[in-house]
This record gives sequence, structure tokens and C-alpha cells, in this order.
Amino acid sequence: MDSRRYRIAFLLLGMSLLSYVDRATISFAATGIAHDFRLTPVALGFLFSSFLWSYSALVVPMGVMVDRFGPKRIAGLGLAVWSAATVAGGLVPGYGSLLLTRLVMGGAEAVSNPSGARVVRSWFPAAERGIVTALFNSGSYVGPALCALIAGPLIAAFGWRSLFFLSGVLGLIWLLFWLRMFEQPERARWLGEGECQHILATRDTKQPGHATGYPKASGLLRLLRAGPGLWGVAVTQGCNVYAQYLFLTWLPSYLRHVLKVPTANVGFWAAVPYAVAAAACIVAGHASDRLLRGRVAGGGRRLAVAAMACIVATVAAIPFAHTTTMAILLAALSLSGIASTTSLNFALLNDIVASPSDVGVCMGFVVLVGNLFGLTAPIVTGYVVSTTGGYTAAFLAAGTLQIFGAASALLLSHGAIVASHISNTDAAPPPRTRECK
Repeated sequence: MDSRRYRIAFLLLGMSLLSYVDRATISFAATGIAHDFRLTPVALGFLFSSFLWSYSALVVPMGVMVDRFGPKRIAGLGLAVWSAATVAGGLVPGYGSLLLTRLVMGGAEAVSNPSGARVVRSWFPAAERGIVTALFNSGSYVGPALCALIAGPLIAAFGWRSLFFLSGVLGLIWLLFWLRMFEQPERARWLGEGECQHILATRDTKQPGHATGYPKASGLLRLLRAGPGLWGVAVTQGCNVYAQYLFLTWLPSYLRHVLKVPTANVGFWAAVPYAVAAAACIVAGHASDRLLRGRVAGGGRRLAVAAMACIVATVAAIPFAHTTTMAILLAALSLSGIASTTSLNFALLNDIVASPSDVGVCMGFVVLVGNLFGLTAPIVTGYVVSTTGGYTAAFLAAGTLQIFGAASALLLSHGAIVASHISNTDAAPPPRTRECK
């Protein structure tokens, strides 16, 4: 069987990677920004968190737009806007205008996860969701790792503003690839006939106990009332994202100020755990696909999600590491758990959402809850550092949350997500095998 469909997986990887490069620029440029704009740790915490405010506000509407207008146009528009906003971040004269560019960037980046989930559902057999979702999500860790490696030399040579210019321009270049290559499988002329028919025949699985065919789009409120599945995925994601954004925003500062890593070496040490996490989440996604063998309906993947959430809890041990090497090893283990939990949790969501017409809005809700947790992490950590002079309480809080995340996955994330008003007569007819191209 041909595997040209994986070109789409690497398009998604690039989109995710660039979005996280743009997010990470602020943390690696923090020392220069704080010096130029005379910022306190609390002010930095709010700046680190700011893009999540607009991201959270718009992610559900963006999910609805992806379901209605398709991922090509909506993701392309978002990529253009967030890349332009990142470039603008290198031109700002002060704190307020930099905050504004982060808000614009965050609102535009709200398209990424709903688009990615809908693309995975449209383009890949159900038996491949784990590995493809992991490839998409691995960009969340490859991006910060690359940013960590290039940030130090670039800032040393050209100043912190150059990091914003480079990351924004790379996003605009990737937009050209996205617009040229992406289509639905039925319309992709570069996709072979046999592979196209294979995708159409295997990308959905029948949920037990529910109508055949594709239920009509249900609306978020109906889906939330239908059962615990959507809530379970969302709560697990929230606990996980809190730890993710603790690392994304404060890890360079922790290395520099607590572990006394020289500024020239911070980028390397920060990149290591992200690189390990990117590889680990791909391995975990592939393993879950192999174990489930396409039997994904009913939420069987939730066991793996809960196991990975328990691994994330090792974040609580980081403040008790007395050497840089031990702290980095613990960070790598915890970030590997974070990356794997996110990948498997997103794949689990696609497993249990009954209708492709609801994937975007469900993903939007899950990401919203995740970001409501995540946006507090930089701010809470800023206050912890300001009041205690250390990071111990911040890491302990992140570790404790993972126990709740694992319990949510085990107890709630099961059964099909389908609105209770959908009946056999409401369901749309089973999809016909359409002619490719």
C-alpha cells in the first residue's frame, strides 16, 4: 500500500512545529525583554501567559469554523496571521504593544489543533491515528527544541528581536507549502487511486450502540450533555497542559537562575528534554496503534493516556535534583509523558467522537479547557518565584495535577461522544465510496 498520505502528516508536523517556535520565542528572549522594558517576574509571567488568553477565547469558534469551512482555508488564514504577528513582535517599542502582538498571535494559533484533528480524521485510517497524531503533536516539542538551539547564538549576534523576525518569516514560507499541497484526499491529484479508496474505507469506525452512518453536526452543548467522554478528555488535557506551559515558559529561567547554567549553554540544556519528548511521543503513538490494532471505538486508548499522565507526575521531583544532569533527566522524562499524554489524548478524542462533523468543535473544547489550565501556569509560577524566591511549589503543583488527570482518563473518557438527540432516523446516510480525484 502506498503511503503518500504521510505527506499530509509532515505538513501538520511543520504547522505544529512553527506554532510552538513562535510560542517559545518569548521565553528565550525573556532576559533581553525584561532588561529593555524593565519588567518584574510577575510582569513576565503575564506576558508569557498572554497569547493563551486570546487562544482560549477563540479556540471553540475556530473549531466550528474548521468544521464548516474546512481546514485548508481556516488553517492557512491562521498561519498567515500568527506569523505576521510574530514578525510584528520584533518591531514593538514597549511592553503594551508586545502584549498586543501576543494576543493576536494566540487568537490566530487557535486554528491549529482543531484543524489538525479534522485533517487526521479525514486523511488517515483509524488504525493509524495514534502515530499520525503523535507526529502532529511532536512539533510541539521539536519547535521549542529548535528554538532553544538557535535562540542563544541569534540573540547574541543580532538581539532578541531577530528571533521574532526569523520565526515569523519561516511561518509565512510554510504557508506557501500548505496552500499548494493540502487538499481533501478525494481531490489530491498526487494521491494514488488505491490509497485514496483505502483512506475513504478505513478512516471511520462504527461506534457500538449508535446509529450507522454519520450523525449530523450536533452542537457543543448537546455533546457536553451526552455523557462524560468529552469532559474526561478535556480535564486530562487541562492537567497535562499546566505542566507543559510551566516548562515552555519558565524552563530557561529555571536553568539560568536556579541551576546556574551559563547563558551560552541554556539553549542546549533546554533543547535536550524537548528532543527526547518528541521521539517518545511518536513511539507511544505507534505502540498504542499496534496494541489496539484498529479496535479504537469505546475508548480503549484511555489506559495508555492514564499511564502517561502518571509519568508526567515526575515533574514534582525536579526541584529536589541537585545537579543539572539529574534535573534535565527528570525534565526529559516528564516532558516525554506530557507529549505522549497529549498525543494519545487527542487520538482518543478522535476515536470516540461519533461524527467527523463534530471533530473540530470537540477538539476546540478540549484545547480550551487545556489552555484555561495552561494560562495559569506562567502566572502562578511568576507569583511563586516572586514571593518564595524559588520554584519548588510550582513544580509540586504541576505534579499533583497529573493524578487528577490520570483518574479523569480512566473514569470518564469512555463511550462514544454522540449527542443524545441523534437517533437512527436522524443519522445521515452511510457515506458512499466517492470517486477519488
